[in-house]
Amino acid sequence: MTNNKTKIALVTGSSRGLGKNSALSLAKKGVDAIVTYHSNHEEANNVVSAIAESGAKAVALQLDTSNTKTFDGFVEQIKHSLQDKWQTEHFDFLVNNAGIGVYASFAETTEDDFDRLMNTHVKGVFFLTQKRLPLINDGGRIVNISSGLAHFALPGYAAYATMKGAMEVLTRYMAKELGSRQIAVNVVAPGAIETDFGGGAVRDNPEINSFMASQTALGRVGLPDDIGRAIASLLSEENRWVNGQRIEVSGGMFL
Repeated sequence: MTNNKTKIALVTGSSRGLGKNSALSLAKKGVDAIVTYHSNHEEANNVVSAIAESGAKAVALQLDTSNTKTFDGFVEQIKHSLQDKWQTEHFDFLVNNAGIGVYASFAETTEDDFDRLMNTHVKGVFFLTQKRLPLINDGGRIVNISSGLAHFALPGYAAYATMKGAMEVLTRYMAKELGSRQIAVNVVAPGAIETDFGGGAVRDNPEINSFMASQTALGRVGLPDDIGRAIASLLSEENRWVNGQRIEVSGGMFL
């Protein structure tokens, strides 16, 4: 692994929401982080500071996961950050979390909506992970993010859920093809979570919140901690033999 045996995780879209919580949950387990943000540098720096307060180290890098033309430059930034901050050439864990939400019925989804979702959730994850492979330690691990919506259907999410379904298939292929390097790849599928994702509908709309809670066996919607802790646990040594799996973290939605 790394020279000082400290594990390093790269978590995309980690200036807020589930990515932020994942990075903080990993920091509590002693894992350092490369945090990425799309536009809010200040929020990313706040996450870096919070990680430092947990006793771990972190850096923040700007990344647009929908723009493949920026990926070579981003990989060079990773290399420089690894050398400057950790005096190493590799990291251990990759969490492909960055994403956007589009709420539109199948009939009303535009081609622009579809392309934005595809570029962020599928094309971006596919090619950015491909370019980062040489930087991931053998024996490292990758977690992709799906959604419960890939298995149960709610009107308004046809395009978004389609992308997440593709991510679940891609995860299995990555696990199969990266096994020779002892890299385990899994996909976590959150249920309804109280974040600002998709305009914060689950968090801020009492009717939506109540409906989702009523359809969840544990009687409430999820919190960011529920997902971040699950991802950190999946990346721990205790779960090193879990590979190629879809793990739904939803409290038991639509059982």
